[in-house]
Amino acid sequence: MRAVVQRVSRAEVRVDQKTVGKIGKGILVLLGIGQDDGDQDLQWLADKVMNLRIFEDENDKMNLSVLDVGGQVLVVSQFTLYGDCRKGKRPSYSSAAAPQDAEKLYEAFVKFIEEKYGIKVETGIFQAMMEVELVNDGPVTLLLDSKKTF
Repeated sequence: MRAVVQRVSRAEVRVDQKTVGKIGKGILVLLGIGQDDGDQDLQWLADKVMNLRIFEDENDKMNLSVLDVGGQVLVVSQFTLYGDCRKGKRPSYSSAAAPQDAEKLYEAFVKFIEEKYGIKVETGIFQAMMEVELVNDGPVTLLLDSKKTF
């Protein structure tokens, strides 16, 4: 499971020019799901995302999580995170999970965060053509992968 995590002052996702998810201060998570991903990947990544210390404390040191600052969370599915661009000019998505499998894990990821951390997670719409607008605060952008490190 892969995620691009961005600290934002605000973020919004639209489908057909209608806002379907919107947050203020918090984190935007672009979530990709691979063929071999399962519950262990989901739990590891959700816990990592929610506990990343990427917000400043009173000494301007990144020492606080989204939970510590009372921030919000927006999760948007993005299978293109599994695009393999090493050969040719067109990415291969053969490592991405099949849509029906990915949707189940995407929904389980959101539910896991909501239930474990007691917060409402805003989302996009799975497999929809979406427009994501954000103000990256910092900028702070991190790449996470449940199977490897960067």
